[in-house]
Amino acid sequence: MIDVRNIYKTFTQPHEVKALVDVSTKIEPGEVIVVCGPSGSGKSTYLRCLNRLETADSGQIIIDGIDVLDPKTNINQLRAEVGMVFQSFNLFPHKTVFNNIMLAQQVVRKRSKQKAQDKTMELLEKVGITDKSEVFPDNLSGGQQQRVAIARALAMDPKVMLFDEPTSALDPEMIGEVLDVMKTLAREGMTMVVVSHEMGFAREVADRVIFMDKGAVVEVGTPEHFFTHPTHERTKLFLSQIF
Repeated sequence: MIDVRNIYKTFTQPHEVKALVDVSTKIEPGEVIVVCGPSGSGKSTYLRCLNRLETADSGQIIIDGIDVLDPKTNINQLRAEVGMVFQSFNLFPHKTVFNNIMLAQQVVRKRSKQKAQDKTMELLEKVGITDKSEVFPDNLSGGQQQRVAIARALAMDPKVMLFDEPTSALDPEMIGEVLDVMKTLAREGMTMVVVSHEMGFAREVADRVIFMDKGAVVEVGTPEHFFTHPTHERTKLFLSQIF
């Protein structure tokens, strides 16, 4: 589903930073990948390169046969197939929960109003907030807002879901409700790439864990390998500091 080959990314402002250094990953359909590592290790840059929110300087990214870095690629079409959920919820504050989820279905997917309404209600039920459909985002908790953001991304029927630290802005008691929705998606076979510090989630749900440091992939393995038999000293140091 995702084939990343030798991508590099350097930021030059305010000073030069090598954000990604020769990163290659292969992700199969239905796999759940958790990307972890210290702050500044390139995790979010890697994720943002997958749907060209950041453009890699070199290398190749293929998602479901689409060449992400090809200038001819219709980037809006790509992003309709690759849903993304951010730390911040990015909901439209002047629209109700229902209309936040409806909008892109009609504008981008060109669905009829009835089909979009049916899909919206189905997704509100999936994320457990049917009772909040007519509420505005500012009147929701952080966990509820993030569940709306997930529903909005799912409304496009994406082939891949990207999550950029989706629980990092939430109070501790709200983290579980968002992770529960993500666990459901994983069980249903959604291809997911999750940047997260939630190691319990990685242990329970991930097929593989990718550990990054200084812009490079240091270690890749199953949760069992990663948490109990890591190979690299840098991985061992990271785990010793978080457990």
